[in-house]
Amino acid sequence: MKSSTLIKIELLLILAILLLAPFTFLKPKIADKTIDELSREEIAKNKTETVVKKAPEKPLHNVVLPDFATILDIQAKKKKFFDFMKPAVVKQNNQLLKTRLKLNAWLEHISLEMPLSEQEHKELSVLVKKYRVNKEASTLAQLNDLLLRIDIIPMSLVLVQAANESAWGTSRFSRIGLNFFGIWCYRQGCGMVPGGRNTGAKHEVAAFQSLDEAVTRYFDNINSHNAYRVFRTIRFELRSQEQELNPEILATGLLPYSERGVDYVMDITKMLRQNQQYLLEERVAQKESLGD
Repeated sequence: MKSSTLIKIELLLILAILLLAPFTFLKPKIADKTIDELSREEIAKNKTETVVKKAPEKPLHNVVLPDFATILDIQAKKKKFFDFMKPAVVKQNNQLLKTRLKLNAWLEHISLEMPLSEQEHKELSVLVKKYRVNKEASTLAQLNDLLLRIDIIPMSLVLVQAANESAWGTSRFSRIGLNFFGIWCYRQGCGMVPGGRNTGAKHEVAAFQSLDEAVTRYFDNINSHNAYRVFRTIRFELRSQEQELNPEILATGLLPYSERGVDYVMDITKMLRQNQQYLLEERVAQKESLGD
């Protein structure tokens, strides 16, 4: 028989086991996610909370533009865009035709050995400077050079280029800066910084205060920049032969307009053909205005 002392010890051990048993089955709760996962979630959460919605870019002009992006009907959008652009193009072409009349009158005077007046010489000097004509050349040479540079650009060609460059008036540059022709400028703050501009590049996309200003800059660029002398030569030859200023033929002189070169010209030509239903009346009006 066990001694009473031994029995007491056994009873105490059994009691201790019974008291401790429930706690031996209690395990610390294991986190569903690791510390690293929690840290990443916390960082992501903080980022989400700190992200501030970018405010819409404010226009750099006061012109009320049609919201071309909301016009879902393709034909309606095209007509709206062309109708919006036409008045400024007509205005610019009419001004160029008036200047050509003046130049031809001066040329006739010089041919008849009649000198220009002091005022006419001043006007001629302004045009020589604006259109980058050799100021050292003779008056006769200057007038001939100006007649090659100062001329209209077919309405349909201008409209199609504007549509191409501005994505039918929906691009950031057309909406914010009225730049429908992708014209660059090189003075800091002269326009809008392109999102994909290369590091170290200085150019901006020019911003304008009115559609007239934008269209005028486009015309001045084509009619004065050395890059478009082929365009002007083609136009002059068509004029000399009393032929229509065919926009598809003239488009071949726009190779330097885009880094895409031939592909760009092909796109413009394709758009001219695809949009004939909107541009046909412009071609008719253009023929009527050829004589000067």
